[in-house]
Amino acid sequence: MTKAIYPGSFDPITNGHLDIIHRIRPLFSELVVVVANSARKQYLFSLEERVQMLRKNLPAGVKVDRCEGLIVDYAAANNAAVIVRGLRAVSDFEYELAMANMNKNLKDTIETMIVFTRPKFSFVASQMVKEVALHNGQLTGLVPENVARALQTRFTRKGN
Repeated sequence: MTKAIYPGSFDPITNGHLDIIHRIRPLFSELVVVVANSARKQYLFSLEERVQMLRKNLPAGVKVDRCEGLIVDYAAANNAAVIVRGLRAVSDFEYELAMANMNKNLKDTIETMIVFTRPKFSFVASQMVKEVALHNGQLTGLVPENVARALQTRFTRKGN
């Protein structure tokens, strides 16, 4: 079978991410969730915090790793034949298409697989979840419980 990676910043992981992970896990011999970290981006949670939140919520057999460079280079270096990307809405399509084409240009042997989120998660984005948490909104159904607690703690510490 085939090894796949599912990359993202996961700042934080949402139930939409987890739904995709659970659905794609049976399709591959190995699945690695890769937490991407970019010096150009500002994150609410550190790389290690994001990795730990993921580990506590992944199904058996799914691995976690980190990457600070190009995801397609990570895939090639780790013998992954497929990069899985989630798609929530049409608004995500252009970005994902451009990224898939760039990755194909860089490493022709690596395929990108687009997985549509379930409709019940189509509005759940990490950025929106952070905004809800900032204003002490209800996080039930959006993120796992440990992530909800981490968000509440983070925003309480920031004085919001």
